[in-house]
Parts: sequence; structure tokens; C-alpha cells
Amino acid sequence: MNGHLEAEEQQDQRPDQELTCSWGHRPRSALDRAEAMAPPPPPPLAASTPLLHGEFGSYPARGSRLALTLTPQALHIQRLRPKPEARPRGGLVPLAEVSGCCTLRSRNPSDTAAYFCIYTYPQGRRGGRRRAARTFRADGAAAYEENRAEAQRWATALMCLLRGLPLPGDREITPELLPRPPRLLLLVNPYGGRGLAWQWCKNHVLPMISEAGLSFNLIQTERQNHARELVQGLSLSEWDGIVTVSGDGLLFEVLNGLLDRPDWEEAVKTPVGILPCGSGNALAGAVNQHGGFEPALGVDLLLNCSLLLCRGGSRPLDLLSVTLASGSRCFSFLSVAWGFVSDVDIQSERFRALGSARFTLGTVLGLATLHTYRGRLSYLPAAVEPASPTPAHGLPRAKSELTLAPAPAPAPPVAHSPLHRSVSDLPLPLPQPALASPGSPEPLPILSLNGGGPELVGDWGGAGDAPLSPDPLLPSPPSSPKALLSPITEGVPEMPASSGLPPPTPDALGAISPGGPPDHLLPPLGTPLPPGWVTLEGDFVLMLAISPSHLGADLVAAPHARFDDGLLHLCWVRGGISRAALLRLFLAMERGSHFSLGCPQLGYAAARAFRLEPLTPRGVLTVDGEQVEYGPLQAQVHPGLGTLLTGPPGRAGQEP
Repeated sequence: MNGHLEAEEQQDQRPDQELTCSWGHRPRSALDRAEAMAPPPPPPLAASTPLLHGEFGSYPARGSRLALTLTPQALHIQRLRPKPEARPRGGLVPLAEVSGCCTLRSRNPSDTAAYFCIYTYPQGRRGGRRRAARTFRADGAAAYEENRAEAQRWATALMCLLRGLPLPGDREITPELLPRPPRLLLLVNPYGGRGLAWQWCKNHVLPMISEAGLSFNLIQTERQNHARELVQGLSLSEWDGIVTVSGDGLLFEVLNGLLDRPDWEEAVKTPVGILPCGSGNALAGAVNQHGGFEPALGVDLLLNCSLLLCRGGSRPLDLLSVTLASGSRCFSFLSVAWGFVSDVDIQSERFRALGSARFTLGTVLGLATLHTYRGRLSYLPAAVEPASPTPAHGLPRAKSELTLAPAPAPAPPVAHSPLHRSVSDLPLPLPQPALASPGSPEPLPILSLNGGGPELVGDWGGAGDAPLSPDPLLPSPPSSPKALLSPITEGVPEMPASSGLPPPTPDALGAISPGGPPDHLLPPLGTPLPPGWVTLEGDFVLMLAISPSHLGADLVAAPHARFDDGLLHLCWVRGGISRAALLRLFLAMERGSHFSLGCPQLGYAAARAFRLEPLTPRGVLTVDGEQVEYGPLQAQVHPGLGTLLTGPPGRAGQEP
């Protein structure tokens, strides 16, 4: 879009914009980036206050006239001609459902009108989201330049509202208000989510973030710890965020790779995000709830999280440093589990081809062979206990996803930095609709992007479809699908014949992290704990230490938790619980209401640190869903150590 180009050229002249936007500028450091990407304070205007009002024609329908009113929360559309509607269908477009917009121009030189198009993802009657587009014709003036200015005014105002930028009260709304497009590094595990991650990324993620005007490069991970190695060598100043398109396991690699760097104190503040395409999507479930959306799974969860990513905005993210029996240390953003939860997570690996259903099957099998484990749990209570756990949105059964493609032969070196051997700008082949709308006796005007960009031609392909390609940033579609892949990828990855790769070995996380803050609350493993700690010893069915609210996309283990509350949420179930009672707990956990059941074996504590000493010789321990060495371990929370791309909070995500 021309506005993006003009904004980029003039951003150095507007230093005051650097602290007001959530997306789109290039901060001087990762610390500045994290601070600047915090969601701005809500606008003082009421949600229904009109910001813009005007009359437009519709496209491709001819003769229709529409009255548009833009408020801080929605675009209101009312038909004026041929006949006003008493109850207009689609007359209210909430901005929470809008991914982006752009201005358009007809290739017909005699057409003096300008156009702007908005891309929306409304929920259908059955709850699923479907892409729709609305194109409006600005034709109130005789000269094209005046109509173009009006279309750009509306498109700029919409983009400012979507990105949390303040609108000027006494100045013209022009594209110069928009900073340059933010630049994201997307890391895709092509084997995530039953092998559907790449397809979902290509069909849903890339079109949406292109509609939002975000710039991106993409890498397909090829082996275990590939993402960890990549981020260790990144020039982080080139990126406004790193986003994983997979399950929780790939984000685990990214965060630990950032903390492995010599400059970890600044590197770990690089905003990270997650777009759920794995079998375990716990953090995405928490992001979805924070954004105010109803619980969702599969593609619906992916679309919700993609919409939030397009809006920008971040929150500090608590991280746990976990010290294992061997002395190695890793960092967790999600959970440490022992007993029933970790057993189900690891034993269900052989059912990975089932996607998230693997956890349901694993739970049934785990209940059939229910085990108890003797151990000692010690924790340092939080200075201020949070409010009693209360029901929240429900969102299953597990946590991480780390099934990576086998490593191919290395690519020959090129003249760029090591990063660019694996990165391309991904020209995107978006679906092109028919060249004429249904029932149209003659071809519709051909539109191209405003401002001298590539001429992407399309047309109206039916209700809710776009009249042109929704991507103002990318060049014309490539002639071969290979152009979509990174240079070292020879083709679309094929799924292995087996149901999934074997589970990661316990030493997959074993390298000692050279970076990260010291654990000032923890004495060395094997030494006595200081005063003030609480110790529980006995038989346990499970122990779970969790940081965010969700244990899975539809399993809410700590409904009162927040990304940056500085707390470890410890949950445990003592031995002696019946299978039926344990099943009731997990069913209630889908609504976050398990604490209200009054189960005597269920315990909870808010803590700053904990130590777990298994006294049973055999068992399974997991960190963020990945199996680690079995034995004593301890962990402490480091409040706000990372930065998570969450998008703006919805009503459910507002601070209490």
C-alpha cells in the first residue's frame, strides 16, 4: 500500500511515534522494542464515538450507496440506495475481526474513483471463522486525487485503530501516521499438527499477516534444536518479533536459544509469539483467552491467534529456570510435570498422528493403568497469595509439539549472513478468483494496488470474497510452488510413513545454558532448604508446576494465572483418588472449575520456587512437554524475563 511506503520514508522525521505504537517501528534495542510494543492505553473516546463518517459506493455491485461510520470498536455500514435496510446484514464489522485493509485503484484510466478494502474474519453461526472482504468506492469528487485521499484517510484510520496508534485530533489523517511495517521471523515446524502445519501456514497465516501489512521471512525447521541454533546467531536488531508456527515445543527452543546467547539479557526481551499448528497448544490457548475470544481448537484457534498477532501488542512473560539432577539448566515458559500428566504426554507420543486427540486417548489409557509415585515436594510460598482459583474459560491435555523434519544435506554457502541461507521473502500464491462476478454480463473493472506497487489482478469471486489479491507487500505470485520454500528446502515436506517420530530423548535438553539470570532463591540441589519453605511428602498421582493459565488448548489448569503475575502455580493430586474422581477433575478443568469440586486429594499453592525429589525409582519428568532426565529437580520463576506477543487484551484478558 502506498501509505506504508510513504510512512517508511518519513519515519525518521517523526521520532514521537516511536513510543506510541505497538507494531511497526524499529527500536534501538530489544529492551526498547519490548517497552514500545506494550499495548497503549485505551483511547479516551467511548466505543460508540464516531471518528469518521461518509458516503461510498459498493464494489462490485453497481448503483448501491452506503453510509459508513467508523468508531473505535467497529465499522458501521448502512445501505442508502436502492433501498435502506431495516435490519442490515453484515452492517456491523467489529475491528476485533479485521486483519487489515488497503487502498486500490482501477486500471481503467477513465475511472476517477478510488477504492479501499477491509479483510475480515467473522464467526459463522456454528462458531468457525471464514475470510470475507468488503470493498468500498470513494467517488465523491470529480478528480481521482481527491478520491484517493479520501480512501487513504479511511484506510489509515482503520490501520491506526487496529495497531493501537492514536488518531490526531486536529490534524489530517494521512498515511504518514503509519510507521513502517513490522518485520517478523516465522519459524515453521512442517511436521507439526499431524503434518498440517505447513499447509495451515500457507493457507491461513501468510495471507492474513500479508493483509495486515506485516513483513516477514520464513524458515522451515529441519531437525531438533534447529530453531535454537538459528536464534543464537540472529542479528536481532533486524526483527521486531520471532513467531513460531507449530506447537509449544518450537517456542521452547527459541527461548532457550535466546538465553544461550552472550547478550541474553537483551536478547530474551525480543518479542516472541506463537501460532498454534501443533498437537499441544497450551500457550496459544492462554493467548486466545487473554484476547477475549471464546475457547477454540484447530484452525479456529489459529485464526484467533493470527488476528491478535496482526493487531500487535505484547506482555511481559514469566520464565522458569529449571535445574535438573545433572546440574544442567533450561528455561520453561509453560510447565514442569511429574506423574499422570507427564505419563500421558510422553506415552501418547506414539499416537501423534491423531493430533490433539492423542491426549484424549492417552488419558483413557493412563486412567486404566493409574500409578502413584512417592516423592517430596517443597516450595517457597508467594509473599502474597492470589485470589482463590475461580472458573475461567476452558481450554487438553498437554503442552508441547516438537516433531521436526530430518536434516537434509547442507546447502552451499552464499554471500549473506548464515541466517539468509535459510530465509526467503516467500512470494505468496494467493488464490485468484474468477475474472468476472457470478451473473455479471461484462467484466468488472480491473483493480491494481495504489501507489505503483505490483499489479495484482483479481476480481469479485462471490459473497465476501476480495476483488484483488489481499497482499500489498508481496510481489506477483510465482510460477512454481518451489519459490515458496526457503532456498535449502527442495520441496513441500512429505510426512513420514510412520505415525510420528520417536519421542525426544531425555538428554535432548541437556546442554547447560551459559546465560540467564542466577537462581537467587535456590540453594544447590542436595543441600538443605532455607527457612520459610513448605515440604509435603507422600504418594502423589501427579504434580504440576505451571506458569500460564492453560495446560492445553482446552484445558485450564490455573484459571487465575496471568503471563506476568510472577508466580508458579503448583497443583498436585495425592494418592487415594479414584479413577472416576480424577476423570471428573480433568473434565472440570476444561472449564477451569476443577478447584470448585471440593476434591480432598487436590492441592494448590502459589509459589516463587519449588524443589521436587522423586522417591520412586522410575518415572517421567517433563519440562514444557519435553521429557528430561529423571531425578531431583528445582525451579524458580523469573518475573517478566521474556516478552510475549499477545495482541490487545479482550474483556477476559483485562487486569482484575
